[in-house]
Amino acid sequence: MFARLLCTALAVGICCVLPAPLAAADPPPATIATCDVPPRTAFSTRTLRGDGCGSANENEPRAALSLAKLYLVDYALRYGTDAAVDLAAGERAIRFSDDAAADTLDAAYPDAVDAIAAEYGLTHTGGGYWGTSTTSTSDVAAFLLAKLRTDRDSPILDWMADAAPVAADGTEQNWGTAEVPGVLGTKWGWSDTGISEVASASFGAGHVVVAITIGSTGEHTADVFAGFGAAAFEVTNSR
Repeated sequence: MFARLLCTALAVGICCVLPAPLAAADPPPATIATCDVPPRTAFSTRTLRGDGCGSANENEPRAALSLAKLYLVDYALRYGTDAAVDLAAGERAIRFSDDAAADTLDAAYPDAVDAIAAEYGLTHTGGGYWGTSTTSTSDVAAFLLAKLRTDRDSPILDWMADAAPVAADGTEQNWGTAEVPGVLGTKWGWSDTGISEVASASFGAGHVVVAITIGSTGEHTADVFAGFGAAAFEVTNSR
């Protein structure tokens, strides 16, 4: 589906990359620049060129929040045993960030998050139950980039591209990485109790961008743009 989209140049300078064919060889070693964001935020962006930018703490395991639903739903769609239930629950978990739908999938596949972490080599991700699992922004970026590279027909990407304006719990889904130029789809996450933690993960035609912040959605969005602006500068000059 996304292979048919026109490649849109990003206003901040990261060029879009045409989708690699599914049978393409592994990309060249990545050139990952360091981009500065406040330590409250972990930040990662990657491109299909193989380069990108990450904060100094991009490998730090943090509360995965609802970004864990990406892993959970991916497992259910590809390895689940009840296609109709898994598809319906997966759509609600991604488009509406519906915790009840995620709980349905987690009850059926309690080892899903750890299994996906092992499959994709996400070494900073784990914890079992989706609601208490941890991940890093570099791991989420690696997962989404793998989807762009080898699984563009995944319903997960379609659902991220058609996310509901308002989540199941009433939260508006319109902040963070979703505001980055060239983004086509986003998954958000936020804490329901304790300290405020928020997350967002997005993909474009040839790039992904992920952030997790201990703070407000406003702080999160500001830090995303600080990181993405640095990424545009560093990546453009790394050619």
